Amino acid sequence: MSEQPRRPRKSGKPYRRPQKDPVRILAFEALRAVDERDAYANLVLPPLLRKAREAGDFDARDAALATELVYGTLRRQGTYDAIIADCVDRPLREVDPPVLDVLSLGVHQLLGTRIPSHAAVSASVELARVVLGDGRAKFVNAVLRKVARDDLDGWLERVAPPYDEDPEDHLAVVHSHPRWVVSALWDSLGGGRAGIEELLAADNERPEVTLVARPGRATREELLGEEAAVPGRWSPYAVRLSEGGEPGAVEAVREGRAGVQDEGSQLVALALANAPLDGPDRRWLDGCAGPGGKAALLGALAAERGAFLLASEKQPHRAGLVARALDGNPGPYQVITADGTRPAWRPGSFDRVLVDVPCTGLGALRRRPEARWRRRPEDLDGFAPLQRGLLRSALEAVRVGGIVAYATCSPHLAETRAVVTDVLKQHPDADLIDARPLLPDLPALGEGPDLQLWPHLHGTDAMYLALIRRTA
Repeated sequence: MSEQPRRPRKSGKPYRRPQKDPVRILAFEALRAVDERDAYANLVLPPLLRKAREAGDFDARDAALATELVYGTLRRQGTYDAIIADCVDRPLREVDPPVLDVLSLGVHQLLGTRIPSHAAVSASVELARVVLGDGRAKFVNAVLRKVARDDLDGWLERVAPPYDEDPEDHLAVVHSHPRWVVSALWDSLGGGRAGIEELLAADNERPEVTLVARPGRATREELLGEEAAVPGRWSPYAVRLSEGGEPGAVEAVREGRAGVQDEGSQLVALALANAPLDGPDRRWLDGCAGPGGKAALLGALAAERGAFLLASEKQPHRAGLVARALDGNPGPYQVITADGTRPAWRPGSFDRVLVDVPCTGLGALRRRPEARWRRRPEDLDGFAPLQRGLLRSALEAVRVGGIVAYATCSPHLAETRAVVTDVLKQHPDADLIDARPLLPDLPALGEGPDLQLWPHLHGTDAMYLALIRRTA
């Protein structure tokens, strides 16, 4: 029996199947996973891209566009929400989340890329027809046509309050950060409009991929032989991959002799390893070792001195990642699953101790842009007891004359200086030492003795480091 012709619609136009665009469908699926499952884009996107490449649907250019659509939309979500809210006749919370994701993808193409306006609207409407249906596609079309009437600067003039009237809300809308995060970062920087604007802008830039050559297993010269590789700015083991560089294509990374590690993370490990020590230097501890980047670098540095590294991680699956990162380390080490606040070791057992404590992650918003929308001020109260407990345990684990490094990937004062100050009040047998001379090439490290790295000043994640010597 032959197929019956489709009945024309009332308008007289024949029905047309929506055109499936694999790139935008994948980007939409990634955003839905981030929203529905609280997933992180850096974990969701790679397997989606790999599956698309294996199916023959994607080439390198498609993968680059999908990545830009996902990360660009997440970074600018706050700004785009304000613009969309100005174009709809209902509160934004009443717009279905899948519809809002399609709209946000469309707004990013209109205002954040070089895609022509007509193509951005057309592609977004087609995506809506595929994933939402014809009815809601009409809504998407109407909203995006309103957005297309102006550029980003014009929209910001309309939806952002004037700086003179409300500086924090102005910066929150213009730079797409929650207001409380703007306020916290501003406090950490110490005031001034130029600095906070530069920091917030840096948070919205695409970070370079940075590799670490693990000593004794790989060299920086070897990594620099890779395509698109240039030296790191500060760490002698760092190599940056320019846009388009793929870590998985690097043989040393595949073999575990090198790894992906932000330069700020490398510098924390190097500062601890290079801190002046009184007495022996035989036993090192990483008390919060997951997922293993710092542990792998510390293990390699310890091996050069004949020292032993104990890497402890509370979560079993993360301890497995640590073991994988350390596999092949040239010196002695052990990975254990243990709670750093309930030590599995005797007091005073170690010469050097690192605790890179769990935190809000506000220092890595370039890499995990969705984290800025998930975190709440009350999260600080949840982390505070753990951070203090881990630092107290670290001070008990180190011997007299040994060094403890307290590190966190957050510049929030409640997670950095407040923790160190509170714990040291209870430990008159410990003193802060100046960490800045251990990283002599870095500018703008503040008044010390602790140090704070910044994306806009150092090109790293916003890592914090305090070095503490046990004195009695």
